[in-house]
Amino acid sequence: MKSEVERLAKQAFYRHLISGYGTGEYPDEYQIVYQGKPRHFSLEYAHRFLQQLMGQLYPPALM
Repeated sequence: MKSEVERLAKQAFYRHLISGYGTGEYPDEYQIVYQGKPRHFSLEYAHRFLQQLMGQLYPPALM
């Protein structure tokens, strides 16, 4: 799951949809900088969020 999240985050970053990404403080967490704010998500939520952001599902809605 983590490698898939990393791949999606990298694509979103290069498409200027997010301004940063990386591993979170905990092993099952991922950080995404979206709209100028760092956000810490579970890997599952980060995966779903990035899919939506990339247009693979519905537009993203934040927590």
